[in-house]
Amino acid sequence: MTKENESILVFEYFTASGEKDKCIISEAEALIFSLLEDLKEFDVNLLINESYKDIIKNYENVNPILINQDVVSWLSENVNQFSRAIFIAAENNNNLYNITKILEENNVKIYNSSSEACLKSSDKYETYEALPNTIPQPRSFRFKIDPKGYWKRAIENLHEKWQAEDPLTPLKLIIKPLIGVDCEDIVVIEKIEDLTLDLDKIFTPGSRVLVQEYIEGIDISVSLISDGKNAIPISLNEQYVELKDDKGIYLGGKLPFETELKDEALNIATKAVEAIDGIKGFVGVDLKINADEKDIYSVYLLEINSRFTTPYVGLSKIANFNIGKTIIDLVDGNIKIDDLDISLDGEIEFKKSGDSLEVRRV
Repeated sequence: MTKENESILVFEYFTASGEKDKCIISEAEALIFSLLEDLKEFDVNLLINESYKDIIKNYENVNPILINQDVVSWLSENVNQFSRAIFIAAENNNNLYNITKILEENNVKIYNSSSEACLKSSDKYETYEALPNTIPQPRSFRFKIDPKGYWKRAIENLHEKWQAEDPLTPLKLIIKPLIGVDCEDIVVIEKIEDLTLDLDKIFTPGSRVLVQEYIEGIDISVSLISDGKNAIPISLNEQYVELKDDKGIYLGGKLPFETELKDEALNIATKAVEAIDGIKGFVGVDLKINADEKDIYSVYLLEINSRFTTPYVGLSKIANFNIGKTIIDLVDGNIKIDDLDISLDGEIEFKKSGDSLEVRRV
């Protein structure tokens, strides 16, 4: 295979790595299936673990590349054979950034966000600092977990400072990894006395965490596509998030979601994506509709996911355009963001239950 080959290298991290955790794989397979459906008119080289070779037998345009090794190592050794790629990966262990960096260093044209954009958006505090003040965000601070527990005192001091700004409203905090996926390892501190709990068993010494004021309200997200400079929203989505044992659990969602604050949410998400140069392709922005009517902000931005997210699975079924093909056409310069006329036909609900992800029309 030569660099002149115009086929597209396609892969999803977990199915390429051979991951067998069913809770992860149900979502991973749904995402890669949706992307393959969108790319039926392209010649695709699909990088996939040998244990998943049967899932691609129905795609005549797909040439499977079967591997049985670490996907990042394989890419480091072989990706220079390819001229362009589109992939699905998350921020776990910096996989999203590391893979993107490898592709860039081998001059592979990618239809995903740049490595610099991935690095900035993966780190929740870097995102917080990068966005303009016109985008409402919860007050945030980052800490390093030290083995002697000094970080707990630092958070107590921060809580005291923030609480003094509004002493009549009890202040709740949320602690999460600086770089994390979905709602993993999120802890809600209802009372500052809860810091006496063994939180250092969740956040190990040496790790870095983000501490935010907790915003009560409805969890939502916005799905967008971007050409690296300009973005356009596709859908506003409701997220099902449950707080259980002081932890957040992502249970699924529904799209599209209708609210009188829809335009405000779409506008905030679009401005946020466009504020970080290099965010490209399919992206998701997590937000919160604020339940406090006395607050001056109705919608808060929580984080930017500069990658494919679960709503893509549903949107690929009900959007009036082919999302995957459109991303390629946008990045290749064949169309412009302003050319897109987006509409949705129907509603989709996601439900995560145990080791499965159910996607259905409602």
